Amino acid sequence: MPIDYRNINTEGVAKQIATNIRDAIVSGELKVDQKLPTEEELAERFGVSRPTIREALKRLAAQNLIHTRRGPSGGSFVKKPSLEEIRGQLTSMAAVFLTVGDFNLSDIVETRQEIERICCRLAAQRYSADSGAMEDQINQMEAELVTQRDPKTTDREFCSSDVRFHCLLVEATHNPLLHFLVTAMMEIMEPVLNLVAYRVEYCVSERELITQGHTKILEAIKTHDPQAAIAALDQLMEFLQKRYAMAQDLGGETPAASPVSQQTLPALV
Repeated sequence: MPIDYRNINTEGVAKQIATNIRDAIVSGELKVDQKLPTEEELAERFGVSRPTIREALKRLAAQNLIHTRRGPSGGSFVKKPSLEEIRGQLTSMAAVFLTVGDFNLSDIVETRQEIERICCRLAAQRYSADSGAMEDQINQMEAELVTQRDPKTTDREFCSSDVRFHCLLVEATHNPLLHFLVTAMMEIMEPVLNLVAYRVEYCVSERELITQGHTKILEAIKTHDPQAAIAALDQLMEFLQKRYAMAQDLGGETPAASPVSQQTLPALV
């Protein structure tokens, strides 16, 4: 088996074993759906007890790297994690980092802005009315603008529509890696957006400003004008920075840790 069974010391044995198997999976030496040796075989090869092996396998399962099948042909197999699972892990870890202060909202907004600039450029360059998938995304973005213009739309519904609009912008790049990264970031951002709405209600003019920014981005994509799309995005991000500062001044809690952000979080579509 292409697993390093050597160099295991007595401190954190299960963690080391899990790391060795993980390295074999990440390097590609262990393939997706490949069956691992049995617990007994692993225990013998590593020179440890079966409970230690079980703990190591639990660590790997928690990382979505292996899964277990029951029955005569069962055992532990290398798993191909889904993008949703990986994105969920990334979102959870980033939220923790935000809570403990390893990075702040300004870091998130700055990163989001730079990535979405790329999205604006690619979407504008690649837009084609002849593409059914892209035309569908454009139609969905226009539908979100209708929601945002509706005076009956609540602030929290407006926030959710805002998130969906930007996720559709990323989809319009037809770059799956960008979509993965930005969607994870937007999932981190949505509780914060809701917290901003909770602490500082949008006035009519501010909602109009955001909707107008979205409208400019969409029109720039449809007219193949990446610079205009980027300029409209930059204006939105400048406004967003001010809103976060206002919310934090009024609150004092770290947004990701606030119970309000968890209670008011709507489902991300």
